Amino acid sequence: MSTDFALRPQPAPAAPDSPRPPKRSGRTSARPPARPTAGAALHSIIAATAVLLGLVAIGTVIHEPVLIPPLAASAALVHSAPSQPLAQPRSLVVGHLLGAAVGYGVLALAHSSPWAAAVAGGVTLAATMAARTPHSPACATAVVVVLQTPAPGRFVPLLLGATVLLALTGFAASRVRRGTPRYPVYWW
Repeated sequence: MSTDFALRPQPAPAAPDSPRPPKRSGRTSARPPARPTAGAALHSIIAATAVLLGLVAIGTVIHEPVLIPPLAASAALVHSAPSQPLAQPRSLVVGHLLGAAVGYGVLALAHSSPWAAAVAGGVTLAATMAARTPHSPACATAVVVVLQTPAPGRFVPLLLGATVLLALTGFAASRVRRGTPRYPVYWW
């Protein structure tokens, strides 16, 4: 007998004349995604790295930080899961803009603090779900806004441009290699 079995609560014995409940195996029926081929993985890695390096280059030229952690997460979604709703341009662009808006709203009401940042992340999740633009990295954008307090006149246009660039490079990269899922599944 394993220790896991001994620690699990045991069901009460069934009455003799009641039907027995079906046995549960403890496993879910869902399976993890298939492992990508080496070529597909390399294609995704190169495409995501190229667009992130492009954001760094743009930031270097204009002397502004353009690459922020949520955009790296977005690039990973666009290039490794291009058919998922979270990766679609509508969710990518509008999600990040909603995250920034919520971040600036929370910042105006509660000032910069980890507590306010946590609230901004949660409110952004609600806003993106309500707008039908789910994009988990957008929650991190709200957190960045609250904790780093970037000037909105510079930050929001750069964020918009970066998200559009991510969507366009996802589109281009999906047409370079045969057999790659087409991105996007829908634009808006």
